[in-house]
Amino acid sequence: MPDVLLIQPPVQDFYLTAKRTIPYGLACIAAALEKDGFSVQILDALAASASRTISLPPEMGYLSEFYGEPDVSPFGLFQGYKHFGLDMDAVAAAAARSGAFLIGISSLFTPYSDMALDTAEAVRKACPHSFIVAGGHHATAMPGHVMDCPAIDFVIRGEAETALPLLAGVLREHGPGCPDILAAIPGIVFRKPDATLHVSQPAAVANLDAMPLPAVHLVDQAFYARRKRGSAVVTASRGCPLACSYCAVGNQTVPFRKRGIPSVAAEIEQAITVYNAGFIDFEDENLTMDRAWFMELLNAVGPLARDRDVELRAMNGLFPPSLDEAMVAAMKAAGFKTLNLSVGSFSSDQQRRFNRPDVGRAHDRAVAWCKKNGLEAVSYIIAGAPDQTPETTINDLVHLLGLPTLAGLSVFYPAPGSRDFEHAAEQGLLPAHLCLMRSSALPLSHATTRTGAVTLLRISRIVNFIKALEKARMPLPEPAPVTDERLAACETRIEKGVLLLAGFFYDAKIRGVTRTGRVYEHAVSMDLTRRFLERIGGVVPAVLSGQAKSHPEKTVALRTP
Repeated sequence: MPDVLLIQPPVQDFYLTAKRTIPYGLACIAAALEKDGFSVQILDALAASASRTISLPPEMGYLSEFYGEPDVSPFGLFQGYKHFGLDMDAVAAAAARSGAFLIGISSLFTPYSDMALDTAEAVRKACPHSFIVAGGHHATAMPGHVMDCPAIDFVIRGEAETALPLLAGVLREHGPGCPDILAAIPGIVFRKPDATLHVSQPAAVANLDAMPLPAVHLVDQAFYARRKRGSAVVTASRGCPLACSYCAVGNQTVPFRKRGIPSVAAEIEQAITVYNAGFIDFEDENLTMDRAWFMELLNAVGPLARDRDVELRAMNGLFPPSLDEAMVAAMKAAGFKTLNLSVGSFSSDQQRRFNRPDVGRAHDRAVAWCKKNGLEAVSYIIAGAPDQTPETTINDLVHLLGLPTLAGLSVFYPAPGSRDFEHAAEQGLLPAHLCLMRSSALPLSHATTRTGAVTLLRISRIVNFIKALEKARMPLPEPAPVTDERLAACETRIEKGVLLLAGFFYDAKIRGVTRTGRVYEHAVSMDLTRRFLERIGGVVPAVLSGQAKSHPEKTVALRTP
């Protein structure tokens, strides 16, 4: 029977990337608790293969226009809103069986905060005498919203490795009736006797190397296995030295700190040798900002990763100006196969709005180095931010079409604690419900409308499909109308994609294919699809060979059926 139970709640969304839901933060907190003598259990409600399709929440009803019909073509987006993980009855029953006197609930992301609160309410009914504490990014940014839930007794803002063992000790020794003692806990939020809130500044671990390695023995390793090998998450640094307007992490929530190389290397060695990890993701906000430190890290972990054929990744994205050719080559040698490059936008004006330096040339150099060293590249841009025009994103996609990299387009969502969240609030742009604060919900309708945002998402799929054809050495189709006869002749998904691409080149309409083989038109902005075709039309082969800049004057004359 554990003293402390840490819960990762279930999630409701259109999709879930399991390898990015490993409860690494809970494992770090669990290790700190174990170090202080507390027994701990992690209840990972997402470590369950079962998922079920559920109805869209009423506040998301407008999305039916964009995602209503399934699309099995390469241009499909999100299909079916789902509940991922255990249901609340199962979570509550597991919590009751644990007998823990302190139960911690992760509330990482604002759009999922309702699930964290539902978890707290279910656990409170099942465990009426346990103390319940919430933490995570959302709880840090919006502690008042979390504490509005009467099932929750405490919030810890920031990093909980120091705070949660202190809270557990205070509650075990004194109970909750000592506000002066509670107030000394870093990052703590609690209700005072007068019913107002005591809210502390976010906590930050002073010495990361003094922390024990994450208690990954408490994580369901089998669930996160990938190709019959384990998967692992590592953070070699915390915080971020940048202050991008769309991000709360770089808004000085916690300071930027790097761990010592021996500590990180020991954690990676444990993941590889003990848990047979074949995939390790660095979840750092900016892994490569300190070149000397990062190169030392590669030298420390590279030989072990190579010997065990381990793929390394940095899925949170890499800052292109921090890369150089020697570093990219060293990353390839250490086990990286793909570099995720964080761009934002290539527009100078938009970069200024994002409070980012000009990354365009650095990005293009990084892509070239990736190609030279046999690495894949994915370049991430943002669409639909406050005051961001769709023309900006069209230009970004055209630029990426001419480079050997995939286009990763994310629709902007307002992250509480970020400058853009504050700006959107001041402009009255925030959606009415917190569950809409996610890219898939197309949360804003400003300079880029929701129809514009979903159009740009589909165009990014078209860009990547064109790249896939090029990689497979398949010719691009000539513009041609889409007919039932031509569709009937298509046997594979790729063939259907080629047919739809020919139709797109012909009349600028983006179509999908249902599971029964019916072709239909997606709800898109024809103005944007035409503008995109005007930018690439007549020079698509040149764009793919990197020569588009020598033919900027060429445009396409769209045919009408």
